[in-house]
Amino acid sequence: MKLTVDYPSVAFREGPAKVLDLGRGLEEIGYDEIAVFDHVVMGYPADDRPPPRYPPQMPVLEAIVLMAQLAAVTQRIGLSSEVLVLPQRQPVLVAKQISTLDLLSGGRVRLGVGVGWQESEYDALEESFSNRGRRMDEAIRLMRSYWSDERIDFDGAYYGSTAMAMEPKPAQEGGPPIWIGGGSQAALRRVAELGDGWMGSALVDDEAIVAALASIRSHAESFGRDPAEIGLQMMLQPPPTRQADKEYYADHDQVVRRAVALHEFGFEWISLNATAVFQAGARSVDAMIDQLGLLHDKITAATG
Repeated sequence: MKLTVDYPSVAFREGPAKVLDLGRGLEEIGYDEIAVFDHVVMGYPADDRPPPRYPPQMPVLEAIVLMAQLAAVTQRIGLSSEVLVLPQRQPVLVAKQISTLDLLSGGRVRLGVGVGWQESEYDALEESFSNRGRRMDEAIRLMRSYWSDERIDFDGAYYGSTAMAMEPKPAQEGGPPIWIGGGSQAALRRVAELGDGWMGSALVDDEAIVAALASIRSHAESFGRDPAEIGLQMMLQPPPTRQADKEYYADHDQVVRRAVALHEFGFEWISLNATAVFQAGARSVDAMIDQLGLLHDKITAATG
């Protein structure tokens, strides 16, 4: 089983140097990957929009720039987005950014993508929220063309490229693997059709997990794909918005039990949320490193 850590925005409270110290610390512990989440801007409550999931003033570092900084101060650990909100970004530019990052990091990138949930963020970036799923399907195909083809000719409903080239190519042949987040039926279909893997969004109901995995397998077979070739990842616990979630990582035994259960379900990746570790009592970067070190040792001992 491979372990990834959802990188905490709260690390920035101690300054830029400690943000990078955390990355170094996770590599020294032996984690397989650092995962960064993506919000460019956050919306305030308004009459025409629901309350935001997170405080609008929450500091969030830009995902791709953060991944590049972490790549520069580490040597081995993988780098992923969990998840980049792809339809609110221009996909050719994303293809170039991720290609460059993969090349300069020595092929350490895994790109997680999703459609997002915050319509006001799309508005601020002047992208359409209503057709984001259809545009993401097309964007994935377009990026892979830029990563693989010498000459790119792409004629889509939303994006087009005529007689274009992108060099240099990523370090990983064909480009970094693209894993797709989300638990809706549209997301599960997208995983089965276009994804190298599924980044599950912390389903805590085992019946829901069984149903989601069955849906991915069924869709994969309908697209002529071998379901066994689709990777599986699951968060240990939902992002910490409820009080119970904020206390979750204080009980190491329950964390390990959940990791073992997910391993038995067939998930080869699990993600730990460092923000929740902070909220459970590790109130500094150094304390988070200590707790994540203990959890890494306990989980790897239990799962082999």
